[in-house]
Amino acid sequence: MAAVLTEARRRFHQDLVVRHTLALSPDHVASNADKKQRTSVAIALGIAEDLAAQTIPKKLSGQQAGRQFEQAVEKFLERTFPFFQSLRPGDWTISNVGGSRSEYHIAKYEPYTHLADLASAVEENRALAAVLGNSYEISPDILVVRSPESDEAINRDQELVDADCGQYAVIRKANQDRSIVHAMVSCKWTLRSDRAQNARSEALNVIRNRKGRTPHTVVVTGEPAPSRLASLALGTGDIDTVYHFALPELIKAVDKTENDEAISMLDTLVRGKRLRDITDLPLDLAV
Repeated sequence: MAAVLTEARRRFHQDLVVRHTLALSPDHVASNADKKQRTSVAIALGIAEDLAAQTIPKKLSGQQAGRQFEQAVEKFLERTFPFFQSLRPGDWTISNVGGSRSEYHIAKYEPYTHLADLASAVEENRALAAVLGNSYEISPDILVVRSPESDEAINRDQELVDADCGQYAVIRKANQDRSIVHAMVSCKWTLRSDRAQNARSEALNVIRNRKGRTPHTVVVTGEPAPSRLASLALGTGDIDTVYHFALPELIKAVDKTENDEAISMLDTLVRGKRLRDITDLPLDLAV
C-alpha cells in the first residue's frame, strides 16, 4: 500500500482534475497558465498532461477555481497532518475560512483574540481606521488550530502542573478554552504581482499582531511560472515557505522548455529551501 502522503497527493490531484480546477482548453492551454506568456503556457501544459487533466469547453472563473483550490488543500491537510501524532501530538482542527471574509475568524483564537476589540473600536471610530489602515487585518484561507489540553492530559505520565503554576499558559484548558492558531495557509491557484504582495503583507500582519508564538505562515500555489513563484518565494522574514501543488511535475515541465533562465530560477528556489512540494507541508507543520 502507498504511504498516507502519497495516497493523499494522488487524491488531491484527482480532485483538482475531476472538478476541472486543473483543466485544458480546446487549444491546449492549461487553466493555471497565463496564455499571454509562452513559457507559462508550456510549463502549465506539461504539468496538466502529467496529471491527466481533461479538456473542457470553458475554464472555470478565477473566483471559482480559487475557491475549489482552497477546498482541495483543506482536504489534503485533513487527510494528512492530524495523523502525524508521533511528531506533533494534539487535538487538531483544519478549517477553510476563506469563503467567509465578512467574519473576522482569526480573533476567535489565541494569540489573536485581542484583535476582536480592535476591530470593534475601528468600526465605531472611522478616524482610527484611517490611522491603522489594514495593518491589523489577517484573513487566511485555511487555519490549522489546536485545542487547549486539560490538566488530566498534561499530567498523564506524571504530575507536571498544578494550581500553583502555569496559570497563564494558553495550552492549559484550565486557563482558557479558546483554540490556538498553529498555522495559517494562504492558497493562490495562480500568482500575479499584486497577489504576491498581498500574501507578504498579511504574513507581516501575522507577525506584528500576535500576542504569543508566531504561527506557521505558508502559501500553497499552482502557479507554473518560476519568475512569478520567485516574486513570492525569494527572501525571508515574512512567509515561512511556498509550497507548489505539483513540484516534481513542475521541475520536469520546466526542464522540457530548455529555458535556461526558468530552469536556473526554479533551481534557486528549490535548493534555497524557498519552494517545496505540497507533501512537505504536513511534515513541516509538525516541526
